[in-house]
Amino acid sequence: MPSEVKPARYNGLVAFAIFHAGAKSILSATSGFIAQAGFTHSLTPARNCGFGCTYCYVPTMGIYGGLKPEDWRRWGQFTTFKANPPELLARSLRPEQVIYCSPLVDPYQPAEASERMMPRLLDAFITAPPRVLTIQTRGPMIVRDLAKLAILSERTNLRVSFSLTTDCEEIRRLYEPLCATLEERLSAMRQLRAAGIATYATLAPLLPCNPEALLDLAIGATERDIICDPFHVREVKTSGATTREAALRISDKRGYAEWHNPEFQADVVERLRAKACAAGRRLVAGVDGFRLLAEYPT
Repeated sequence: MPSEVKPARYNGLVAFAIFHAGAKSILSATSGFIAQAGFTHSLTPARNCGFGCTYCYVPTMGIYGGLKPEDWRRWGQFTTFKANPPELLARSLRPEQVIYCSPLVDPYQPAEASERMMPRLLDAFITAPPRVLTIQTRGPMIVRDLAKLAILSERTNLRVSFSLTTDCEEIRRLYEPLCATLEERLSAMRQLRAAGIATYATLAPLLPCNPEALLDLAIGATERDIICDPFHVREVKTSGATTREAALRISDKRGYAEWHNPEFQADVVERLRAKACAAGRRLVAGVDGFRLLAEYPT
């Protein structure tokens, strides 16, 4: 692990450290789910994520996600930022790229407050815009960068995919206790939309909820079609990344095990789809849903 450490405490709950390490690249050619959705490259500014969500699939990828053993053993307890990403990005950008940021960590995880990496990366994107840039986050901190995002949205196909996982604050605290509240997320989504940025509500992973109430929240905060992806389960996804054991234990203990059942998930998705249709929107699940974030005019 790199030697530079900045101890911090987020949400008053966990001690946290920020590390830095040199890197040879910041853009990676895509594979698997993200490639199937139509993205050519992914951008991951760090290893390990301070949100430490109980269900996060990334630690289950191990070395295949570019992680070190300490990352998956101590997921959410520290993060390691790449030391020179703006320079790496500036050298790597090409106009035909379709970029997803980020499949492995949230670019607006709590450590970004002091690191301020995203404004520097956005500057590089503004100077040399790719064909598409999608930013995936659950962090309301993104509104800090509204001015840069607004400029970038005039130069490329920019989308912000904002994770809205449940309509119930108690459920949110169970599965993702270090993440922002639902109202904070909805406020950020509304601000992004008001700034003219293409903002998508992404119900992923779909946590225990009242499906119709969750869909109402998503519709109220956005103007776009809705994206959905239930918990990953081995019955459907037989290889690769999957839901962490921590979330499975919570579901079993609290009586939510059915939310990991493919048939139950399919029923919930159909309820969401029907509600969206009645409101004049589409709800698109799985890879097809994330494909909405990679599309571009031809």
